[in-house]
Amino acid sequence: MKVYKFGGASVRSAEGIRNMAAIVKAVSATPLFIVVSAMGKTTNALEEVLAHFMKTDREAALEKLREVEDYHKKIIAELFETPEPALEQIDTLFHELRNYVQEAIGDDYDRCYDHLVSYGELISTRIVSSFLLEAGVGNMFLDMRKLLVTDSNFREANVRMEDSEKRFAQALDFSRCPVYVAQGFIAANSKGDPTTLGREGSDYSAAVVGNLLNAESVTIWKDVPGILNADPRIFPDTVLIPRLTYYDAVELAYSGAQVIHPKTIKPLRNKKIPLYVRPFAAPDEAGSVIGEAAPPIDVPVLILKKNQVLATMRPRDFSFVLEESLSGLFAVLNKHRIKVSLVQSSAVSISVCMDNTRQLSDALDELANDFKVSYNSGLELLTIRGWKKEVIERTTSGRELLLSQQTRRIARFLMKENTDC
Repeated sequence: MKVYKFGGASVRSAEGIRNMAAIVKAVSATPLFIVVSAMGKTTNALEEVLAHFMKTDREAALEKLREVEDYHKKIIAELFETPEPALEQIDTLFHELRNYVQEAIGDDYDRCYDHLVSYGELISTRIVSSFLLEAGVGNMFLDMRKLLVTDSNFREANVRMEDSEKRFAQALDFSRCPVYVAQGFIAANSKGDPTTLGREGSDYSAAVVGNLLNAESVTIWKDVPGILNADPRIFPDTVLIPRLTYYDAVELAYSGAQVIHPKTIKPLRNKKIPLYVRPFAAPDEAGSVIGEAAPPIDVPVLILKKNQVLATMRPRDFSFVLEESLSGLFAVLNKHRIKVSLVQSSAVSISVCMDNTRQLSDALDELANDFKVSYNSGLELLTIRGWKKEVIERTTSGRELLLSQQTRRIARFLMKENTDC
């Protein structure tokens, strides 16, 4: 049994869904669990709907929702010879969305987010499942909110593996149905309240499914040739890394590499399931594989994280930065779900590089109760794994550096954003 995951870029158009169906048909003799993301930029669009909804601007929310609906109906019109069944299925989902926007009370952003934004995956998988049936691929649609059990940490829920495993065992029978289609990113708590697994969490969904079903492999289909040593949109002359260890992948994901979601590796490593990253546009190419063993990566790997903030905290009473201060500081950051990218401390200050998120201002306000806080925004963090002097000179020359760290293998540079890019 294999798990295939298709991201939003893969299914953003009728042409993309046809290509996905061809990839699935090529392995139709193999039991398959397909995980699908929301189409294109649907998650971003639903976040805009949510923003209007939270401001109680119902008309603006409904107008944006109409745009989302038109986008999906246009794809259906191009995709199906007989579009009515698929249209009926998504009409039901959009009717539920409109009712929610018109009638619900937006009192808890995270809970509302998970309820509303999760519809992107439900809509995409209804369309994908229907088209696979039309293309001759028998399959069963599954609602991941009824299978994947999480806690109630809305917007970044933690999967309860044992509870989820029981539900999967009851719902799936590959001897009767060889192909299942379900959503990435979404789940539900034990009460049935919708939850999500964190932005870009569909990769993690696929990994969890692979673990629960003891899959032979998990394959993530991307709009890149595989795992490259740098983002080709930013850095020239990138090269493919054909094999990586689980350790390599975790390190790159933690540093900000966009190809793999940071939480994806653990459920696969626990059962030694290989993870393939393959090009959606060229399915015959091998791409990259992450597994137990791989040769050393022999090229520098460059990872650029944008939209970073550097905050420096100093105790108000000029005391030393002792363990009590550090534990309190990180407790506040954890409370507000702030992702820390880099830390540097001295006797009387600590500097933390963080993602610039919606919750950051609240976190800094709370820290100001105990610390003098100053910060710089508009920054980007460059990590070079396997650095070479000439690579550092080429990538940082002429840039304003606020902070740097360097070990034998890894160099990291926090810089003002490059406005020339």
